[in-house]
Amino acid sequence: MNEKYNLFEQSLHCLLIKNPQQKVNATLSLQKQWLNQELLLQPLSDIQSLPVPGRPEKPELVNPKEVSRRKLASLKGRLTLVHAIAHIEFNAINLALDALYRFQKMPEQYYTDWCLVAAEEAHHFTMLSDYLDENGMRYGDLNAHNGLWEMAVKTDFDVLVRMALVPRVLEARGLDVTPRMIEKLQSTGDMQLVAILKKIFDDEIGHVKIGTYWYKHLCKLRNLEPQQTFLGLIEKHMQGAKFGPFEIEARIEAGFSKEELEGLLSRFS
Repeated sequence: MNEKYNLFEQSLHCLLIKNPQQKVNATLSLQKQWLNQELLLQPLSDIQSLPVPGRPEKPELVNPKEVSRRKLASLKGRLTLVHAIAHIEFNAINLALDALYRFQKMPEQYYTDWCLVAAEEAHHFTMLSDYLDENGMRYGDLNAHNGLWEMAVKTDFDVLVRMALVPRVLEARGLDVTPRMIEKLQSTGDMQLVAILKKIFDDEIGHVKIGTYWYKHLCKLRNLEPQQTFLGLIEKHMQGAKFGPFEIEARIEAGFSKEELEGLLSRFS
């Protein structure tokens, strides 16, 4: 009975599901079970390394330089954009599930937070997938890249490194680019897509904020100075990373300080 209702086992089960709709349904159910106190925190004796998460055969994964470019004026261009974002959101479901499964000695609030992130990413993927379906395309029809999951593998050894480099670097980049994307889309009159991206943007501020909270919590526990530790982790694990321009207001709402943003720009712009 306890094994059936173990959060870590249930998270791994969701993570390994390949079918996107089944993964979405299982992830939403996982959050509901957790909030209803139907899941126990029973650490597992063996935590698997997952070089490949549960994902469908399509899209084909290629070098980021080979992913189709997008011009937003045409419907085809917008569908190409939506497919790319849907792939990011599908990966983000897996990243949130992995954050639940892999790091098994955190406070209960951590699991509440990352169940929320996983469920919101599932909703984002659903909105984007529905948009594709309504316009004659399906997720998997175009190629995509694997950059997000590659960072999950790089950071699977330490929850502090994961919190630093996934929410606070990769997801935070979305805060910088999405407002300009929305601005361009408004001129096309595609208000359905504008509304979807606004919802994703608002939720992603919360996701980065959650990552920031747990990163700083872990720094405090380990007597590490957060800003210099963050910059050092980027230098160590993300050679060649570039930052800016920033969406300052969104990043500050997500937990960055002005000094921290200045440090990023001075070292990595």
